Amino acid sequence: MSKVCQYFFAAHSPWAYLGHERFVALAQKHGVQVELKPCDLSKVFGVSGGLPLAKRAPQRQAYRLLELARWSEYLGIPLKTQPQFFPVSPELANKMIVAARISHGTDVALTLAGAIMRALWAEDRNIGDEATLVQIAGGCELDGKALVKSAETASAQAEYERNTDDANAASVFGSPWYVLEGESFWGQDRLDFLERAMQK
Repeated sequence: MSKVCQYFFAAHSPWAYLGHERFVALAQKHGVQVELKPCDLSKVFGVSGGLPLAKRAPQRQAYRLLELARWSEYLGIPLKTQPQFFPVSPELANKMIVAARISHGTDVALTLAGAIMRALWAEDRNIGDEATLVQIAGGCELDGKALVKSAETASAQAEYERNTDDANAASVFGSPWYVLEGESFWGQDRLDFLERAMQK
């Protein structure tokens, strides 16, 4: 029986973007099943006491930019610390990832998630724009217009809300967040610890 790792994130999270491909590779390497759980980070913050970026103290905002640049350089992953289309609502993007999981499975949804995050953080594209999301999905060989329709269905909305409820039940307070066999790991900078846990 393979281990299962819950993967909580929001599509507009730069930290999820920085960790996404590495996390997917680790899960594949160690035969860990991924439970993909894009969630409403604003509702997670509302429960956990987190603040949206614009409401954080100036020194916290400044240090965040410094750390993003450091990690981008260290990992060799292209990232614009202040992309043109940010802040942005991740709602439709998150639900399209949910819809992709429902209709095409987790691997395809993980690929779409990576493409959406890369579009925002490396390519200066607006992931709050429906037409842009349709194009991004098309780049993943998916029918973007059909995915948008699926994202608006009751089943996709219900799964998205359930993911958010699960995040709060698991005491999540940031993105990305990984839960392996009941043990939590917050942030892409904890992937080394997550891998050790995968190997146990």
